[in-house]
Amino acid sequence: MVTEDAERANPHAEAVRELASAMAKVAVPAALVTIAVAAGVATLVAGTAGLYGALVGGAVALGSSLATIVMMRQSADLPVMLVMAVALGGYAFKLVVLLVVLAVLRDVDVLHTYSLGLTLLATVMVWAAAEVVGFRRTDLPTVVPNSR
Repeated sequence: MVTEDAERANPHAEAVRELASAMAKVAVPAALVTIAVAAGVATLVAGTAGLYGALVGGAVALGSSLATIVMMRQSADLPVMLVMAVALGGYAFKLVVLLVVLAVLRDVDVLHTYSLGLTLLATVMVWAAAEVVGFRRTDLPTVVPNSR
């Protein structure tokens, strides 16, 4: 838990946490609906392999997207410049992990590759749009004035 002194020292921390919560509130349900629709379509198009591919693609996308929210919450107390470094480093790390995961899963016979890839892509895009909606719904100023 964050102490009151830590919040006074860094007025941005609570704003970042509130923003992460608001974004997750909108993005998680949107992503789950996207995964469900993609799984249904993939099952109709490619059968069981399509279902498995869509579910795995959705799970990978959901895990990757939730990692962003976790990084926001965990780095909120850090100095603002370090938060930006964490965001950029986390983004680069996630891209490498996604590339490796997709390369490994590409040759798994039980997964329909296109269903996996398209579900992953759709889920990440819907998540990003939902994060924007969540951000716009908050009353947080883009620049948090110094509280001193």
